[in-house]
Amino acid sequence: MGNCCSDVGGGMAAVGGTAASAATGNQNDAVDMFFKSRGIHGLFSQIELSFSASNLQNRDVFSKSDPMVVVYIKERDGAITEVFRTEVVLNSLNPTWITKYTITYHFEVVQTLLFHVFDVDTQFHNVDVKMLKLEEQQSLGEACCALSEIVIKPNRSLTFDLVRREESVTATRSQHQGKLTVHAEECISSKTTAEMVLRCSDLESKDLFSKSDPFLVISKLVESGISIPVCKTEVLKNDLNPTWKPVFLNIQQDSPLVIECFNFNSNGKHDLIGKVQKSLADLEKLHSGREGENLFLPTPVGHDFQNKILKGKLFVDKFSETVQHTFLDYLAAGFELNFMVAIDFTASNGNPRLPDSLHYIDPSGRLNAYQKAIYEVGEVLQFYDADKRFPAWGFGARPIDGPVSHCFNLNGSSNYCEVEGIRGIMMAYASALFNVSLAGPTLFGHVINKAALIASQSLANDAQKYFVLLIITDGVVTDLQETKDALVKASDLPLSILIVGVGGADFKEMEILDADKGERLESSTGRVASRDIVQFVPFRDVQSKSSSQSKGGEISIVQALLAELPTQFLTYMRSRDIKPST
Repeated sequence: MGNCCSDVGGGMAAVGGTAASAATGNQNDAVDMFFKSRGIHGLFSQIELSFSASNLQNRDVFSKSDPMVVVYIKERDGAITEVFRTEVVLNSLNPTWITKYTITYHFEVVQTLLFHVFDVDTQFHNVDVKMLKLEEQQSLGEACCALSEIVIKPNRSLTFDLVRREESVTATRSQHQGKLTVHAEECISSKTTAEMVLRCSDLESKDLFSKSDPFLVISKLVESGISIPVCKTEVLKNDLNPTWKPVFLNIQQDSPLVIECFNFNSNGKHDLIGKVQKSLADLEKLHSGREGENLFLPTPVGHDFQNKILKGKLFVDKFSETVQHTFLDYLAAGFELNFMVAIDFTASNGNPRLPDSLHYIDPSGRLNAYQKAIYEVGEVLQFYDADKRFPAWGFGARPIDGPVSHCFNLNGSSNYCEVEGIRGIMMAYASALFNVSLAGPTLFGHVINKAALIASQSLANDAQKYFVLLIITDGVVTDLQETKDALVKASDLPLSILIVGVGGADFKEMEILDADKGERLESSTGRVASRDIVQFVPFRDVQSKSSSQSKGGEISIVQALLAELPTQFLTYMRSRDIKPST
C-alpha cells in the first residue's frame, strides 16, 4: 500500500472531518504531510534483519550441527527478553536462515540486541521452534550489539565473532567458535515518489442551487478486487472545472488505481460524480500526451451495471518522479553525526563541593543532572561518530589566573578542544570543576559560533558530516538577541542544537529558541532562520514524566531531545539537494 496526501483541511472535510483553520496563507500542507508519511517526523523505520553464519562449531557426533538463531532485546537494566527465533537449518556449519526478524528502529534509543546460536538436538527436529526448550539445546555462541551499529555500516551488515558464555576467562583467543553475520534492510515498498497535479473539466453539477463541491479519492486495487483508499484531495467549492493541490504517491508504476470524483455533502453522504481506473504509468502517459480521460459512472441496467461514459474528463497537469532517500540511506552512505557539548559553569549552579550544587560529584557514583544529560545523549550519538573524538567546552567561568570565558576547552588545553569518547567528556567535566571559578553571566552566542565554525569548515571540505551541539545550562540565557543572531546564521549549516535546562529556573524564555513553540527565529537584521535547528527540554519535565510512567514506558531525556534530529538532518540535506552516494 502506498502513501499519499494532500491538503489537510480540505482532506479532512472531504471525509466529514473538521477542517483546519482557513488562515493558513499559501502554505501547502501536502508537502509537510508527505514528509511525515515517509517517517521523517520522529524516525520509526521498520528494519528486517536476516542471519547467516560461517565456521560454526560442530557439536554433533555423527553429523553436523543443526543451528537456530534466537534474538533477545537487552534492556538498560540488563534484563533480556526473547523476541524471535529462526528456523532450524539441518546439518550445516555455514547456515543461511530464511526467516527474517522485523524490528522498529528508533533513532533516539539505544536498542541493544543479543543473538544466541543454538544447536538443536536431533530428537527435537519435528518440534515447532517456538516450543523448543532452549535449556535442552547446546549453545554454539552468542554476540551482542546495538541496532544502530548495524544500520550505519555501508552494506548494513555486521559480522561478529561468536563467544560462549560458559568459556573460562583464561581461554585462548584461538579457540574457534565461528562467526554470525546480521544484515539489515529497510522495509519500504518504494522510494520513488510521484507528484501530480490533477484537474477535471465539465463536471456534472450535483447540487440544486449551486455548482458541485468536488474532491478526489485515489484508491489502490488489491488482488482480491477490493479498493483501498491511499489519497484524497481538498474540497473545492462551487467548481465544475477544479484544479487540486499537488498529491504525492509512492506506489509501483503498474499498480492499478481508481480515481473517484465526489461531490462533498456536509452530512457525509458524498455523491459520486464519476471515476477512472488507471495505473501510475497510465497517468504519466496522460500528462505527456496532454490528453484527458473521460470519467465513467457505473449505472444499474437490470441486475447488472454498465459504465456510462461522461462528458467530464480527468487531466494530469503535472507528473514528476523523485527518489526520496531515507535517514538510513545517508548513514549507509557514510554520513556521520558528530557530537559536541557545552556545559554551563555559571555561579548560579552552586559550589561544586557542596551536595546542594547542580555540579556536585557524588562519591557514590550517582550522576548529577549534567552528567546524566552528557551520558544519555552521548550514548546514542556515539554510534554515528566514527572517531568518537568529541569537542567539549565550558562557558561562564573564570579559568585559573584568567578573565571570565564564555567558551573554554573543557580539557584545559589551549590548543585543542576534543576529548576521547563519552568517558573523556565525563573526566574533563569533573576535572574542570576544580580548575575554574564559577562566574557568569549565561551567554550562548560564543559556543554556538564556535560550533558553527567547525560545521562551516567541514562543509567547505565537502565532508559527509552533520554536527549536534548539546548545551546544558541552569539558567535563562542573558544574551538572547545575540543567541538568536548566532542561531539564524547557523541554520544554513549542517548543525542542530539540543538544549537541556537543569535546576529549578523558569525556562519560559528559552522556549522562544525552539521554533516548535513559536515563530521562526529572526535576527537583529530581520533575517529569518532557514530552518528550525533547536530542540529545548527542561530536565525536570522529563524526570517528572519518567516518574509517572511504568518502567517499560519510561520517557528518557534522550527521547525527548533527539526526537526531531533526523527531521532536521533530512530537511538540511534535501533543501541543499545533497544525496547519499549509492
